[in-house]
Amino acid sequence: MVSVSLTLSVPKRVWIGELSRDFPEATFRVRSAQSCDGVGVGFVEVLASDPDRVLDRMHEYEAVHEVEVFQRGADRALIQFETDEPLLLRVLDRTGVPVEMPFEIRDGEVDWELTTTRNRLSSLADELDQSEVRFIVEHVWDSPRFDRVLTDRQSEVVETAIDLGYYDSPRGCTQGELADELDLAKSTCCEILHRAEERIVKEFEGGDRPAFTQPTPAP
Repeated sequence: MVSVSLTLSVPKRVWIGELSRDFPEATFRVRSAQSCDGVGVGFVEVLASDPDRVLDRMHEYEAVHEVEVFQRGADRALIQFETDEPLLLRVLDRTGVPVEMPFEIRDGEVDWELTTTRNRLSSLADELDQSEVRFIVEHVWDSPRFDRVLTDRQSEVVETAIDLGYYDSPRGCTQGELADELDLAKSTCCEILHRAEERIVKEFEGGDRPAFTQPTPAP
């Protein structure tokens, strides 16, 4: 497992890439987002000196619809919208990599913090390359190793849960499906998972986080 900090550059051909560059002083804080059947839904806080101008421009994009404003102030607006071009969400869906929320988009750039397996991180890099999203790896650090914290059985359950998307949002599998995959009774799976999660949380709480590495540019 590794934790990574990335800075991404969204192509201008994508509406959020163009919009955020046209309003470089604005910040789009993505509080939550998900995609289903090719449509993305975002719950976003827009921070700008004149948020109405930003929202008016957003309405002009054909890929954006169902814009609903929940709060509006002099320098911020809280909105929910749908888009037919959820480029970043599609990349995450294809690789099964969870990203910490909220994350921010500003002047065409996105900051992501994520924790995943090295295999999924490699898949994410490939998907970003194919989608023309340029990125820079700002920091990489190893997460606590399961084999130092967990028993072999607990490691197997936790790693299988991660691979099946049990910790994704929304979940990629139920606890019952996880138990079936591991050929365990649901109650046994629940107990092993609970004890493993307890150990992981205590390891995070009691251990020191490894130092950041030097920034590494993407290929």
